[in-house]
Amino acid sequence: MSNEEAPIQQQQVDLEKTPEPAEPKPAEPHPAPAEEPQQPAAAPSADDAQEESHTFRALVLTGHGGYDKIKLQVKTQRMAAGSGELLVRVKACGLNFAELMGRQGLYDALASPPVTMGMECSGVVEAAGEDVEDRKAGDRVIVLSSSGLWQELVVVAADQTFLMPDAMSFQEAAALPVNYLTAHMMLFEMANLRPGKSVLVHMAAGGVGIAATQLCQTVPGVTVFGTASASKHETILQGGLSHAIDYRTKDYVEEIRNISPAGLDIVLDPLGGSDTNKGFGLLKPMGTIVVFGAANCVTGQKKNLLAIAKTWYNQLSISTMKLMQANKSVCGFHLGYMKDLGLIRTTMETLLGLYTEGKIKPRIDSTYHFEEVADAMRRMHERQNIGKVLLLPEPKKEEEKVPEKEAEKEEEKPAEASASPQEEEKAKPEEAKEDQG
Repeated sequence: MSNEEAPIQQQQVDLEKTPEPAEPKPAEPHPAPAEEPQQPAAAPSADDAQEESHTFRALVLTGHGGYDKIKLQVKTQRMAAGSGELLVRVKACGLNFAELMGRQGLYDALASPPVTMGMECSGVVEAAGEDVEDRKAGDRVIVLSSSGLWQELVVVAADQTFLMPDAMSFQEAAALPVNYLTAHMMLFEMANLRPGKSVLVHMAAGGVGIAATQLCQTVPGVTVFGTASASKHETILQGGLSHAIDYRTKDYVEEIRNISPAGLDIVLDPLGGSDTNKGFGLLKPMGTIVVFGAANCVTGQKKNLLAIAKTWYNQLSISTMKLMQANKSVCGFHLGYMKDLGLIRTTMETLLGLYTEGKIKPRIDSTYHFEEVADAMRRMHERQNIGKVLLLPEPKKEEEKVPEKEAEKEEEKPAEASASPQEEEKAKPEEAKEDQG
């Protein structure tokens, strides 16, 4: 696990063993198979009932607010794969900016608390329900859902799973779906990326930023500009970025104009507010800006009404007549509201093909056990990550818990071997600001 550089207070995690009725399943509902008439004496045996009863850990959002609103609970309930469904043992889960906003009550697609969050995970199929012909117990799968995946065991629709390539790790599999689907659909479905074009990627060191940079490299002659804090520039430049700009010390609009006076063809905007106006102004004629987030609204652990009001006040407002005269396009993208499952499936197949060919590879920033969810969220909130932050359902082992004094001694020891540029960059103290989800 990669720890934050600044000292942080460990979250007090509540473990609650709560036998309770099954929560709503994370996948879209499927009709249950018709039950055959049973003999009066053929009641389910105790053994049959036990086979469907499972005890598992889950991260539950109990209310809106700070890190303490995410509770680790131990649940015991009956779980079985119904018609068209799979029972999956989860190995790793992705953390996305949407979950940070959901915890603050800023994500409309998430159900009201109490609710289990989690849009993506990887794991192993434990059982397949009726009518499932292309999945079986033991298959390694990627799972995509609107929520409900931050738990050790999940029941999901089989058509919301994707077989993992043999060479792919569970961590890479959990890091791929949300970030790479978002980046690919924006670049190729909305912005029509073609050879020789120029692209601005905000939060270039975050999950979507790194995914977009890698995907741009699959098209010849694409120039990629990226904003990130200075300490991350070496890593993201090595990852394929053409020009890195420190948004904290420089005016990124001015820097881009100095390099590309004509402007840009594509702007990917996860920030919102005044940055959307700046991005629109940077577009060339026939250029496209795709807005896919409002990170400027999230400035701390809890909801900031002033930041929300400022972002709303400064948002882009333009008439269709002005758009016609400018010969520019404005698009919006939100994977959580994407209902075209066919497009999602074909895009995932494309992405898995690119992974197999070695053209894309998720960058894992850090992993945290469920007990450490507050630390994981804090790392992303403070924009310290370079790549994907993951959550691991399995309990943290005692040997992984290093006493503070021993940890301090380890920090004082000189490095035994020279680290890679990525490892050196990851070890640097970070300030604040970069990621999406």
